[in-house]
Amino acid sequence: MLIPYLLVLTLVIAAIRYWLKRQHRARLLSSEMSPEDWATVLRLVPIVAKLPSSLQTRLQGKALLFLDQIDIYGRNGLVVTRDMELSLAAQACLLIVNSTQWYDSLRTVLLYPGAFQSMQSQQDGYLVTQTKQVRLGESWHRGPVVLSWAHTLRGGEDPYDGHNLVLHEFAHQLDALSGSTDGVPVLMKGQGYADWEAAIVEGFSAHVENVKRGRSTVLDPYAATKYVEFFAVCIEVFFEQPQGLKDEYPDVYHQMSLLLGLDPLDWD
Repeated sequence: MLIPYLLVLTLVIAAIRYWLKRQHRARLLSSEMSPEDWATVLRLVPIVAKLPSSLQTRLQGKALLFLDQIDIYGRNGLVVTRDMELSLAAQACLLIVNSTQWYDSLRTVLLYPGAFQSMQSQQDGYLVTQTKQVRLGESWHRGPVVLSWAHTLRGGEDPYDGHNLVLHEFAHQLDALSGSTDGVPVLMKGQGYADWEAAIVEGFSAHVENVKRGRSTVLDPYAATKYVEFFAVCIEVFFEQPQGLKDEYPDVYHQMSLLLGLDPLDWD
């Protein structure tokens, strides 16, 4: 009789823990930042001031949940401050402010003062070579995300240059929620994969051709390397230069808008 009793007790404890976790999550999502913290976000990430008021409130709750779930560690002597945490969380949660998606498996972000060296593996048949590369950011499936703080700060403070390191690396995290990082994220309800594929493949092909011919485009040439980077760069430009993206790649803009449940062109 002891074993069934212990099993029931274990299940009850697990259920209580699950319920308490859900309650804690719900409280954070419905919370607002202190006036001081929100003022810091508006100063360091001014693009959030363009959000409708309902989304600004939602962003605060999601950023608080982000900071409750994810540990942010400084590297190479960098001391992480509250301002750094708020800037990072606001930018990361901008991607999912009107979405049901969440960075479920992410628990760690590493911040370097600036660019950092990273070991990269390349395989040619049975031969695997490792080289050091200078990077500004990295996003690993299930974490961690690694970022240059100097570029994190700069990306948040300038919302119009079309470059944002946090949006780029967390686009990879969003992409990975489908199970693999391949430029095909989990789409919103009612959004068709055939339409997504058609828009992205056509947009990517057009961008590759533009880069080959030296044509000026709203997208960084890096977006022509592969589909996964095309997706991440498009996310950056979607938020920071939405009119340019819509003018040059209207179908891509439409799919991004459906995916994120946002239309930055309406914010003004």
